[in-house]
This record gives sequence, structure tokens and C-alpha cells, in this order.
Amino acid sequence: MRFVKGHGTENDFVVLPDAPPLDPPTVRALCDRRAGIGADGVLRLERGADGFVMDYWNADGSVAEMCGNGIRVYARYLVDAGLAEPGTLAIGTRAGVRTVQVPADGDVTVEMGAPAPLAAAPTVGGRPGTAVSMGNPHVVVELPDLAALDALDLTRPPEVRPPLPDGQNVEFVVRRGPRGLAMRVHERGVGETRSCGTGVCAAVVAAVAWADGDGLDEPWTVDVPGGRLSVTWLSAGPVLLSGPAVLVARGEVDPAALTRRS
Repeated sequence: MRFVKGHGTENDFVVLPDAPPLDPPTVRALCDRRAGIGADGVLRLERGADGFVMDYWNADGSVAEMCGNGIRVYARYLVDAGLAEPGTLAIGTRAGVRTVQVPADGDVTVEMGAPAPLAAAPTVGGRPGTAVSMGNPHVVVELPDLAALDALDLTRPPEVRPPLPDGQNVEFVVRRGPRGLAMRVHERGVGETRSCGTGVCAAVVAAVAWADGDGLDEPWTVDVPGGRLSVTWLSAGPVLLSGPAVLVARGEVDPAALTRRS
């Protein structure tokens, strides 16, 4: 089975160009960082009636509605493999069709759709959280400083009370200047990751809401452990996400060997 390995700000994925439909054990085996290829998720290429569809799976074998870093990597693969021309691509996801701008080289920009505030009012470790949907569920928590951000233990899921019905990604953010954030994230179905595309979008949406709309229509920079992303929430509704999408390896994997135990 052919694969391509890629990442967006070190949020890494296994791209499967021509794989059959996936199942949770195969996904978990592919994402295993010792016995498999290793990744935060799997992107299986599908062709639908209206074009390409991103079949995205989390590392634990669960499916997710949307992945902001993943769709940039997926789009970069389509262009680099000659399956699509540089320019504007429409890619189907479980959260709907997303429009992606893919130049021949450089950063990729995706229109992530309009955010939706969620009615929930959760707390995370006793701190108030802002619940936002970017096609998938998020809870954003503001911390006072970088020391508090660095001190977080994200080896286990944060305690969200009450939890959202479908689980949640949890973003912890610190303001860095008027249009900047630093962020760490615990992703539903994965654990702490080096970056989260939908998460940085949710973080900017929350920060604009906390500021009563200040920062709308302006670009924000969000620093994550894996690099930097740019986010703009447009007053017309959608959120734009820009950042790198890097393909680092190509090869073949033996699906039978993935699940073989010595």
C-alpha cells in the first residue's frame, strides 16, 4: 500500500493515495510511532462525484469531521502528485466542502467555514472555557502567561466539566500582543499534538469574542510548538487558515505486517 508522509507545523499525517476503506485497527497500526509509520492521523484519498474527498482518521482509529493542518497537507499532495493544478481546489470533508488555495510552492490557505458558538459553558481544570465549533468541537481556555502554558501536563485529557456531547479538542492560549497568541492543544482522539489547524482557528475566534469583536478581519499569528500559523476571521463569516504543508517521505507499507505481533 503506497503512502506519503507529510506535516503542517509538525502535526503529521500518513496520506494514502489508493488505499481501500479503512478500519480502526489499521489506522492505529499506521499511526503507531514504534511499530508503524507514526502520525497524528491518516488522510485517505477518495474521489467523490464532485471531486476529491478527504477521509480523515485520528490516531486512535476514530474519525473526525475536519482537520485544518491535514487538509493543507492533502491539498499539497494533490498538486505535487499532478492530480490537481495549482490554484483553487474544492475538497470534501465530513464537515462539508472546503476551498483551498494551493500555490506551486509555499504556504497553503484554506477557507475553514464559519465558526459556530456552542451553548455549553464548560470549565477546564476550574478555568472558564469558550466552546466553539469549527466543524469539530473545541473548548478554548485563556491562561495568564507563558509560564502557565509551559507548565501544563497534557499527557492525559484535560478535565472538561461538563464535557461536550461528542468530546472536544482543548486549546490553552496566552495573548502575545494585539494580534498574537501562543497555544498548546490536547486533541480528541490523539493527545497533545504539535499543532492543530482547527484549534488555532477556534482560539482566534474565542480571542476576538473575548475582545467584543476587536481583531475581526485582521490577520492573527498563532505560535504552536510546531511553528506558526496565520488566521483571519472575516466579518463575512468564514475563517481563513494559512500555513506550511510539507511532504517529507514516500514509500510502501505492508498492511499485514502492521498488525503482526512478534
